[in-house]
Amino acid sequence: MTSPAPKKAIDPAPVKLPREIKVLIAAAFLIAIGFGIVAPVLPQFAQSFDVSVTAAAVVVSAFAFTRLVFAPLSGVLVERMGERRTYILGILIVAASSAACAFAQDYWQLLIYRGLGGIGSTMFTVAAMGLLIRLAPPEARGRISSLYAGSFLLGNIAGPAVGGLLAGFGMQLPFLVYAGALVLVALLVATQLHAVKPVAGSGVAGSAAGGAGAPAAKKDALPLRQALGIPAYRAVLTSGFANGWSAFGIRMALVPLFATAALGAGPEVAGISLAVFAVGTGMALTFSGKLADTWGRKPMILSGLAVNGIAMGVLGFTGNEFWFFLVSAIAGFGSGLMGPGQQAAVADVIGNDRSGGKVLATFQMSSDFGAIIGPIAAGFLVDAFSYGPAFLMATAVAFLSFLFWLPAKDTRHLLH
Repeated sequence: MTSPAPKKAIDPAPVKLPREIKVLIAAAFLIAIGFGIVAPVLPQFAQSFDVSVTAAAVVVSAFAFTRLVFAPLSGVLVERMGERRTYILGILIVAASSAACAFAQDYWQLLIYRGLGGIGSTMFTVAAMGLLIRLAPPEARGRISSLYAGSFLLGNIAGPAVGGLLAGFGMQLPFLVYAGALVLVALLVATQLHAVKPVAGSGVAGSAAGGAGAPAAKKDALPLRQALGIPAYRAVLTSGFANGWSAFGIRMALVPLFATAALGAGPEVAGISLAVFAVGTGMALTFSGKLADTWGRKPMILSGLAVNGIAMGVLGFTGNEFWFFLVSAIAGFGSGLMGPGQQAAVADVIGNDRSGGKVLATFQMSSDFGAIIGPIAAGFLVDAFSYGPAFLMATAVAFLSFLFWLPAKDTRHLLH
């Protein structure tokens, strides 16, 4: 018997972006600028109401908590209303929430207003993920995920630095600027994004704006139970949790407070540190998506978990601004290594010829759950001990996910 021919590597040919993906990338850039402007200010604005570090961290977690609670509903709304309408409505809800935060008169008002924004956030996030999966060619999912994530990072690089400067004119101003940016996003999507339909063949999606291929017969939605039967999907839920704990929880809630309390720096340094994290992530995204399409999703996720986990643990022991910025950049680099691989792995499981609202929502919930638990647990550790143990918890969570990924099979064999 002749041995089977080795599996041919996927050719990393240049990606031709559908028009709708370009619109989503532009919208993501505007969202990220606004979010980045608010990020370094929010914990300090909460503390201006004379609350503890833990209470300030809860404000960050409130946003993720409502995202977690309403994620299943978002999946249903996407299937019933369509991605475009769900996206626009979600953006407008977050805009209203941000504007309300600027006028909060006490801590509890800020907590409620910020939490309500999470409802809209999970709506447009799940809708955007669904659109990207349907539009992206299967052989280029990693690279398109990199491009989409890169648009967020360009905004995140500029946003935190601008937010720190705007805080000098009052902590309410960044929230109003964020609300304005989101209104622009809603207008962009409403006027430029058209309905999309998956097409048969390579998986490239056509649209109302044009696209090759005849519409494929729509399959039934992928049941969550079936997805949970795939070890790689269970593993990606753990890495999503770890990334939420680190990149969206600890980084947003504790890093600004650490810069002030441990380094004696102001909001400007906190903003720059968040921007530096984004720069590190952006550097990794220049190649991590391509490698996820050629080497596989698993190697990139494992590498990212290791680099990000170690760096986040070291961050709490930095004693001056130079090391603080350097380690922040390394942590961001690790996050950029794993990001495209995670998105591509979820897309591999779902495929682009069927809906996966519940599967997408569950993946989003894993990240949000990490973003909720991370800041609260870390806040307790800071109040009881110091910042060092709080940051080391992120290392422990990352390496627990690392262990889940080791026996899992890469999802590239599921390409469809």
